Amino acid sequence: MPFIVSAFVFGLFIPYLARRFAKFMPATFAGALVEIFRPGRKVKNYRKLKLYRCFLWRSLMSGVVTAAVTLAAYKHFGTYGFGFTAAYLWIVLLLAEIDFRTYFLPDILTVPLLILGFAASSLDMGFITAAESSVGALVGYFLPVLASLLIVWRKKDAFGGGDIKMLAALGAWLGVEGLLYVIAAAALGGIAYAAFKRQRTVAFGPMIALAGIVVAFWLF
Repeated sequence: MPFIVSAFVFGLFIPYLARRFAKFMPATFAGALVEIFRPGRKVKNYRKLKLYRCFLWRSLMSGVVTAAVTLAAYKHFGTYGFGFTAAYLWIVLLLAEIDFRTYFLPDILTVPLLILGFAASSLDMGFITAAESSVGALVGYFLPVLASLLIVWRKKDAFGGGDIKMLAALGAWLGVEGLLYVIAAAALGGIAYAAFKRQRTVAFGPMIALAGIVVAFWLF
């Protein structure tokens, strides 16, 4: 099917795009647009083969995962409004990879994700109504801000600005109920991953992204 091929091709480019973002993050919205398409630095010959092999396998895995998730969404959600659904999944997967590499969630992706959530709901092609989308986005923004104010005395960067904007975007897609499930699942996933890796801090974006996909399938 054409959309599966498109998903696979997009997935192939997710590691490449994440690497491009890693070279210049943090950046402004306009700066990111310029830097994405600027030629990358050349790699020394003796490192090329090893890097290319690793990059190739990561790209193939990313393509397969993106295609599989897209196919599952097609069977689960159906064809109506599937363009919005696919955009939601692809952007969330790309954000997960970028945050895993850079610990940043760029506005150039979180803002369009938020706008698409409003648009899909307003056109009755999303998961929730337009009113639920608006409330979900507001809660997604202000809830982590309030949480940060409560715990800032212990950890100033408990929530990054990118995390807050991504939660607002997911609120626009999933509503308040879905957002609360996402926050709970992401927090548990982050704690488990940090314990497994024996790290004190982990990138929270991939956890939010994974939870956002799982909750969408589970709740709708």
